[in-house]
Amino acid sequence: MIDIHGKTPTDREAIAVGRVQMSREAIQALAAGALPKGDALAAARIAGIMAAKRTPELIPLCHPISISFADLEFQVIEASGEVEITATARAHAATGVEMEALTAVAVAALTIHDMCKGIDPSAEIGTIHVVRKSGGKTGLWERRPSS
Repeated sequence: MIDIHGKTPTDREAIAVGRVQMSREAIQALAAGALPKGDALAAARIAGIMAAKRTPELIPLCHPISISFADLEFQVIEASGEVEITATARAHAATGVEMEALTAVAVAALTIHDMCKGIDPSAEIGTIHVVRKSGGKTGLWERRPSS
């Protein structure tokens, strides 16, 4: 585990994004709130927030930090059969909250997959990555758009 004892706590924020790709039938049922298991996006939001708070229990050597904010947003893109998941995590800490944001996206994506698999067992979880982080000695970092 990295020693963060001497680091000064600062306001930290991380934003991570991921996608779940599914069939037209599944995305339409999700958008209409007509999945057999219920409201997948509401369940995924709660699951993602819970995951952010429990990240040190899931990721070895991840520092336990007191999360001051965690939330998720979802964009259902019916035309491409995708759900885009965006998670934001914040804390005043001596280390960043990237792992918390990434874990929130991953668990939200797994929750959506679980709730849609009855209609589309071939749904796929796509790339999950950090798009922005701030705080600490490196300050602001943002992912450059791929060309």
